[in-house]
Amino acid sequence: MASYVQHPIVPVDTKKAAEAGWDRLPLNYAIPEVAPSLADAQAYCKKLATSHYENFSVVTWFLPKHLHQHFFNVYAYCRISDDLGDEVGDTALSLKLLDEWEQELNATYLSMVEAAPVDVRKDVEKLQAQGVTRNSVSPRHPVFIALRETIREFDIPRAPFANLLTAFREDQTITRFESFDDVLGYCQNSANPVGHLVLYLCGYRDAERQQLSDYTCTALQLANFWQDVFVDYGKGRIYLPLESLRRFGVSEQDIAERRATPQFIELMKFEVARAREWFAKGLPLVKMVNRELALDVELFSRGGQEILNAIERQRYDVLKSRPAISKPKKLWLVLRAATGKLL
Repeated sequence: MASYVQHPIVPVDTKKAAEAGWDRLPLNYAIPEVAPSLADAQAYCKKLATSHYENFSVVTWFLPKHLHQHFFNVYAYCRISDDLGDEVGDTALSLKLLDEWEQELNATYLSMVEAAPVDVRKDVEKLQAQGVTRNSVSPRHPVFIALRETIREFDIPRAPFANLLTAFREDQTITRFESFDDVLGYCQNSANPVGHLVLYLCGYRDAERQQLSDYTCTALQLANFWQDVFVDYGKGRIYLPLESLRRFGVSEQDIAERRATPQFIELMKFEVARAREWFAKGLPLVKMVNRELALDVELFSRGGQEILNAIERQRYDVLKSRPAISKPKKLWLVLRAATGKLL
């Protein structure tokens, strides 16, 4: 008899999930044998979003209520995709599970052949031309059952979802970046698609806003990289450009041994200043979107810049301890944004 684990609503055969490799992750991530109802799928995404990210309720509070479920759906996709790339602990298995996840994504688009919106229709035709077949009549994972309605309602193209998977595949094989341009290329897939998805949900599809969003999302990614230099090294990755290490006379051994030499400090000053430039490039977006989204953009942008401030307060020594935003500072950021919403 099959053994099942019960996510609030969606049962998963634990034996089959383990055989497929999903036991490296929470078993409720596994693709179930039978697709859940739309209501159950939406409940799954909401629980995943609100239980995995402590600030999600704060973020959605600034947005119209009718968008909340759609943000839950998109977040659930991003959360599981990220964990498939970062939490499996086995390169070959991670790539295999990412392939299965992308099959579900393809099935989602291919299942919308009838009455598909314009951009969705274009992606369906591309997939059909490539000979991609459905893995079933419809996707089975609750994330994609819920996400399909979001994709349909907002006519979201496949590219931002697929680009995230490209980044998570790169994580399995690329651990060093020669130049800053190489880092930016990684951010193009790992961070910027999230901004595009948010813009689609809020009704914006133009290239100008997407470019400004890219600046902000890249800046946030850079702030996280500089915050986590030693943490990422423990995972075998260095996001500081190798050309910068050579320019400032910093070795990988310095990072490994947590030596914040004067050269390392100068390197971090340079990279923090560079990240601030990207935040500045993205600032005009705040005045080009509706008030609710503008508050979220400002909250994230100020939060990212506060990470850079925290690095500065540690005199750029991110090897000794991980710079973090204090709880009072987080509260101040939220209250500042909330004041803007209420005025």
